[in-house]
Amino acid sequence: MARQLVIEAARAAPGPPPASIVPVPLHPRRLRERGFNPAALLARSIAREWRLRFDATLLLRVRDTPSQTGLDRRARRANVRGAFQVRPAAGAPRVIWLVDDVVTTGSTLVECARALRRVGAREVVAICIARTPDAREA
Repeated sequence: MARQLVIEAARAAPGPPPASIVPVPLHPRRLRERGFNPAALLARSIAREWRLRFDATLLLRVRDTPSQTGLDRRARRANVRGAFQVRPAAGAPRVIWLVDDVVTTGSTLVECARALRRVGAREVVAICIARTPDAREA
């Protein structure tokens, strides 16, 4: 069901199809603990459906941040500030769909988009399957 939801969300995305589909990354420690990245599974589904490039290594989580659970908007922004960067020596495609499973305040998506824009992305479109009731557009 989640895969179908994310494919439908991608169909509603504005603008042209992207050059690349990029998941919000987990820190390597968290990935080892969990065993999978939900955002990567969803991003791969979009890439297969649309026959687009999936790039799970373009964006890196370089800082192991504490859980965002229970943090307000300001604390969430501070928590993820500087936590993401683009793989060294990689540029970013001009148009990217950034995929995450759930958005609460948008702080993670905004920080990821900043990292991608710093290396050349011109348009970063967030694709998510759920948002919390207090989520607002970032």
